[in-house]
Amino acid sequence: MSPVSPVRAVLFDRDGTLVHDVPYNEDPGRVRPVDGAREAVAALRARGIRTGVVTNQSGIARGLLTVADARAVNRRVDDLLGPFDVWELCPHAPDAGCGCRKPRPGMVLRAAGRLGADPADCVVIGDIGADIEAAHRAGAHGILVPTPATRPQETAEAPWAVPDLTAAVRAVLDGPPWAGGTPPAGSPALGRHA
Repeated sequence: MSPVSPVRAVLFDRDGTLVHDVPYNEDPGRVRPVDGAREAVAALRARGIRTGVVTNQSGIARGLLTVADARAVNRRVDDLLGPFDVWELCPHAPDAGCGCRKPRPGMVLRAAGRLGADPADCVVIGDIGADIEAAHRAGAHGILVPTPATRPQETAEAPWAVPDLTAAVRAVLDGPPWAGGTPPAGSPALGRHA
């Protein structure tokens, strides 16, 4: 019998985590899921864990794409990997001072609320430190999946870091490490950083 995960919802960063990062992407045709994304998200759904996406899209404030462009890209992600239960998008520039842009917790808190989940029962999976900090500030858990865009310091400071999206979801499903679970034998090691 599979262990029951205490996690009620997993919120993913979009670019660099679920799909390959195309800076300021306004073209749904350029959306390409990362390896294992489809299977990872499906595994969460099969266990009854809700899924959502929290994505900074400052290209909107910069005039590089429109809200409609971003929504079209999001629909393509939904077509390929979804449907996700909730989407939260921050259209603001980094210096706008909004409460939603990661590393601020606004999108994580709104997504958890829309899913009827306590943030403490949510996990944010992302590829940069801002994703993990947003999770922490919201009272959620964060798992970092480093990519070439991840700074070494972000990896060193992340409470939990794994080599890929499949390993991150496996950690959630097998009993998150913060809940006393351990990855099964043969699974990629989950890094704990003090």
